Amino acid sequence: MRDAARFFQMKRQGEKIAMLTAYDAPNARAQAEGGVDILLVGDSVGTNILGYASEREVTMADMVHHIAAVRRGAPEAYIVGDLPYASCATPQLAAQNAKTLRAAGADMVKFEGALPDVVRAIKAEGIAVCCHLGLEPQNHEEKRLKGKTAADAKALIDNARALDAAGMDMLVLELIPEEVARAVTQAVKAPTIGIGAGRFTDGQVLVVCDTLGYTQNNFKHNKRYADHGTTMREAAAAYAHDVHSGAFPAESNAFKMPKEEREAFGV
Repeated sequence: MRDAARFFQMKRQGEKIAMLTAYDAPNARAQAEGGVDILLVGDSVGTNILGYASEREVTMADMVHHIAAVRRGAPEAYIVGDLPYASCATPQLAAQNAKTLRAAGADMVKFEGALPDVVRAIKAEGIAVCCHLGLEPQNHEEKRLKGKTAADAKALIDNARALDAAGMDMLVLELIPEEVARAVTQAVKAPTIGIGAGRFTDGQVLVVCDTLGYTQNNFKHNKRYADHGTTMREAAAAYAHDVHSGAFPAESNAFKMPKEEREAFGV
């Protein structure tokens, strides 16, 4: 059921929501088959896949490209697509860009910051909205824990309530103390999805490259479920060795002409 109402129901029933980032068709297919509830095509594609130095370099064209790939890989999955940096400069621009992402295959669009007017503008187009508070990678250059003080925590809750009143359908809470995430989750009707926000949100999201161990870096909030980085390096090294030594391709990898055609060819 590709309807945001499903996730409100999951919150009411106390069912946890599993979200994971996806950037391409094969990963999307595997995640959908594995039972992930929501595929997030995040602007994290920039630093994890495209080699950008910052999420701010991600463009609308990048997002359209990767959302479309994820949709092709998982035609029935629920997909959330990130609105990239500067794409929500005005509510009108945000609504226009949201329609572009929906046309590419997103069921819901996500943006960062406490912008209730942007929520209302996008919802007016009939598009579901996911908000994002706490650490905002597009807006915060320093990637550190947010909401540590009582004043900051109260401001975060106030912002979450304002977004909820504007009609948001989901809220990502990134890198905040779990006490604050718990309070926000209890304060809003929309389901909350945590990343580095502890145990008491309505669901969780991680970056797929982190869960699969693409790099040697790891984070406190992450859990690795595989070590594909080592596997990829070992496979590349084995392939290069076989090519350099002449072990690949072997005779079993080669195609041959039918005997009569070979004789006619003169070899």
